[in-house]
Amino acid sequence: MDKYLICGLGNPGSEYEGTRHNTGFMVLDAFAKASNIVFEDKRYGFVAETSIKGRKVFLLKPTTFMNLSGNAVRYWLNKENIDQKRLLVISDDVALPLGAFRLKASGSNGGHNGLGHIMQLIGQNYARLRMGVGNDYPRGGQVDWVLGHYSDEDMKILQPSIDLAGDIIKSFVLQGIDNTMNQYNKLGKK
Repeated sequence: MDKYLICGLGNPGSEYEGTRHNTGFMVLDAFAKASNIVFEDKRYGFVAETSIKGRKVFLLKPTTFMNLSGNAVRYWLNKENIDQKRLLVISDDVALPLGAFRLKASGSNGGHNGLGHIMQLIGQNYARLRMGVGNDYPRGGQVDWVLGHYSDEDMKILQPSIDLAGDIIKSFVLQGIDNTMNQYNKLGKK
């Protein structure tokens, strides 16, 4: 059976819930809720399992904190013997406007510490879905911005993209990254 690992990046703990840096967690929470599955506290992360048309899908929310996300990703890839081509990592991105998103098959970490640590451990050849959180912060204010909470107004802009990310996850599992990029990247421009 084909297996896939979908990893949403964020920081564990209630104080980080609803922050921009936890957008990856928010996407997986929405996907799990829509799929009627629940996360269990396992090694290096909260993990939920489902299947999409006969393909086994693991959802991973690392509990390693952002800067050590690679530990969780590498562990679950190895534990479940999942090909790296079947890994999709979902992260926040200050380079994209709020509500925009971009799918890439590989590439740099774009200055994102979570993606950077994953790259250190497994290389840069993995798919990622970058969710725009905007960058409306003063110089030197990036940390406060990404650890800041979304407002209700922000969520009205972001929620459609979170919902669409569920379709993107399904498409990635069923059609692969190239077809999914062709289909969805044009929808992600804001």
